[in-house]
Order: sequence, then structure tokens, then C-alpha cells
Amino acid sequence: MQTEGKVFKYRDNVDTDVIIPARYLNTSNAEELAAHCMEDIDTDFVNKVKPGDIIVAGANFGCGSSREHAPLVIITCGIGCVIAKSFARIFYRNAINIGLPILECPDAAEEISADDIVNVNFDTGEITDNTTGKKYQAQPFPPFIQRIIRSGGLLASLKEGENSNG
Repeated sequence: MQTEGKVFKYRDNVDTDVIIPARYLNTSNAEELAAHCMEDIDTDFVNKVKPGDIIVAGANFGCGSSREHAPLVIITCGIGCVIAKSFARIFYRNAINIGLPILECPDAAEEISADDIVNVNFDTGEITDNTTGKKYQAQPFPPFIQRIIRSGGLLASLKEGENSNG
């Protein structure tokens, strides 16, 4: 599985209230919520993002509250992958649970620039900055987590398993 897209670059400690401001959490509709994704840090994000685009961020991406809304709005906007120096632990689990591909790669997070075009191979963990030609190596997820992400999240993966067993 791969994705390729333009990079949106963000700082360290982007918290869940920056990803989806709490003032909009009066709905559970993912499309309505996604219309406000990243608006407190990048007011034009939702107008610029295209399917497959990539967020590259610093350390502790997704810190803050434990709500699943943050990775949900990111994937609903069409982001194909988030690459960061590190992720807040609860965001990391929530991302897998809803099927948002994420990779920790400090060198890539540091060196890749906004608007670069990047290709990510999730099977190998290889990240290629097509703009600079530089390659980075992240640790790929084990096959069972890749299966969860490919299925669209944990619940979808479990349903697929039920359907394949009869």
C-alpha cells in the first residue's frame, strides 16, 4: 500500500484541539467536523488538501485529549499519511483504530519541507521525498496492523474477519 501527495508541515506539540477545535464537537458527523480540520493553525488547510496529501509534523503530534475525532477528521479530509518525529500515545492508538496511516520518522519529519511531494510505501516503511530525491526509512507496521489500516480501521477489520469465516 502506498500514498503520494503534497506535504503540509506543522510544528511540535500539535494537539487535538488544534487538529479539531473543541468548539465544533457538537456534532458527530465526520464531514462537518472535517470542514474545521487544522483551522486554528492553518486557516486554508481544508481548501488546499487533496486526497493522498501528507501531514509532516514534529514531536508529540496529537497530544491533548483522547477523543478519536482528531484522526477521524484528518482521514476524512483525505490525508493519506501523517509522518511525525513522534506521536502522543493515545493519538497513535486512535489513528490505527480508525485506519489513519501514520509513521514515526524523526529524520523525515525534520528534513521534509512544506509543499514537497512525498511518496510513502507502508509495506516497507520507505518514505521518498520526490522533490529532493532523499529517502528515509521508518519502521513499518507489522502485518496485522497494516491489515487494520487497509481495512479502514479496527471495527472494519473485525467485520472483514467475521465475513471471511462464514
